[in-house]
Amino acid sequence: MSAVVQSIDAKAAETEQELTDGFHLIIDALKLNDIKTIYGVPGIPITDFGRMAQEEGIRVLSFRHEQNAGYAAAIAGYLTKKPGICLTVSAPGFLNGLTALAHATTNCFPMILISGSSEREIVDLQQGDYEEMDQLAIAKPLCKAAFRVLHAADIGIGLARAIRAAVSGRPGGVYLDLPAKLFGQVMNAEAGRKSLVKVIDAAPAQIPAPSAVKRALDVLKSAKRPLIILGKGAAYAQADDDIRSFVEKSGVPFLPMSMAKGLLPDLHPLCAGAARSTVLKEADVVMLIGARLNWLLSHGKGKSWGDAPKKFIQIDIEPREMDSNVEIAAPVVGDIGSCVSALLAAMGSGWTAAPSDWVQKVSAKREENVAKMAPRLMNNNSPMDYHGALGVLRTIVKERPDAILVNEGANTLDLARGVIDIYKPRKRLDVGTWGVMGIGMGQAIAATVETGHPVLAIEGDSAFGFSGMEIETICRYNLPVCVVIFNNNGIYRGTDVNKSGGADPATTVFVAGARYDKMMEAFGGVGINATSPDELKRAVNAAMDSGKPTLINAVIDPAAGSESGRIGNLNPQSALKKKA
Repeated sequence: MSAVVQSIDAKAAETEQELTDGFHLIIDALKLNDIKTIYGVPGIPITDFGRMAQEEGIRVLSFRHEQNAGYAAAIAGYLTKKPGICLTVSAPGFLNGLTALAHATTNCFPMILISGSSEREIVDLQQGDYEEMDQLAIAKPLCKAAFRVLHAADIGIGLARAIRAAVSGRPGGVYLDLPAKLFGQVMNAEAGRKSLVKVIDAAPAQIPAPSAVKRALDVLKSAKRPLIILGKGAAYAQADDDIRSFVEKSGVPFLPMSMAKGLLPDLHPLCAGAARSTVLKEADVVMLIGARLNWLLSHGKGKSWGDAPKKFIQIDIEPREMDSNVEIAAPVVGDIGSCVSALLAAMGSGWTAAPSDWVQKVSAKREENVAKMAPRLMNNNSPMDYHGALGVLRTIVKERPDAILVNEGANTLDLARGVIDIYKPRKRLDVGTWGVMGIGMGQAIAATVETGHPVLAIEGDSAFGFSGMEIETICRYNLPVCVVIFNNNGIYRGTDVNKSGGADPATTVFVAGARYDKMMEAFGGVGINATSPDELKRAVNAAMDSGKPTLINAVIDPAAGSESGRIGNLNPQSALKKKA
């Protein structure tokens, strides 16, 4: 009997001593909140954490640079409405990820940057620890919220706060600081389990006021030349059916911003994308759905908006967005899904569609512009120009509407945005509000990881340089990504000369005839050099059919392209002329 008692006592003692630590509590907290993927770069002090997370069933994708991992996490948040997770080392790694975190905040993408950091007592006394930096203080001005966890028992609350901050209200980037000592902290396992928090209703609906809905519809009803502008906030909302129903029921022409393309197909009869200049100048009532009147829309004023007096209706979850540049006659504050649903319900069954003469005018202008562009897209020049190359890619995207298009560059971005039609929501990803370079490979990786769909990434040669090493990541994980580089030997054009007469090339010129396809071959992927639209078409179709990591070096005429693409007006010019 006494042996049995001793055995029971031993088991009880063993149970009482069951322990857990910071490593496992972070992993358990992530899994509890259905976070299945981490993007990052391993190193001190988070190397073992990455290994353990992978062992516990979280997919951990290791990148070659933290900024690209951050761009992946940011777009993962946009595509899933859950915070994308970027994991970095301390100080330099944290700073690399911080650019992507600020990008996520500016674009309203939910993302959490988790960085290991040096010990507080050494940092606070500035005693020179390994990669010493007060990361929390640096992150705060550049993100929506920032938190630091010092005790293992607070890991559950810390992650819960980060998740809720990232996705609630207007989404954005959140920083979570985890000092190295935290990972190894030990506590009772049962107490640890109880300390974890499953976030409930992280992004609660924000219902618009009925009076605001009525006011908006009254303004829209009064319009003779109404216009709806769809922004990426509308795409993020995933209220696709209601948005389409609202546009079609209203009968109002719509203009999609670049990442809102596909909410309704670009070939929809009400799409005004190819008549942008006309509708901006002549509309008398403009409804903004998840779009902001920032530089991308010329701040709602100036020459591009013409002289016609306008009233604005704006739907946004952030009340402070209203009146940011111009007076908003009818603000509707709430989440996009709830607002559009409320507008639909309030329209009733007897809504009178937009005036037919206006709709017909927009349609005629659209058809006229499309007809003008068509011959330029059908050329088979070698070397290629942008239009000939984009013409074949346009057809490929039409034949593969489920593929995701990632696009960045100057001319490559500007022209592709107008030429390539999108047919389904969230199938076009690009540089967003800041117009940054470098999002390409990170977004391409996350897009296929999060959705399971193949990706076509159309890159300017300059833009590709910011994240090009991640093609090794694409090959390592064997991802179905086809990268097309529009290679015209330089930034904007490859024909600039050094006006000093010195031996150095001009500041915008790259190595002539560079073979980016050879880089992909070096990592085991498929590399192809294409010199004509016909070759490009065959190469891209083969890549998309195979699902193999592929890079196509599309040789573009070095003289093709314009200074700064379509935003050359933002480039300041010297008023002085150098004397001969």
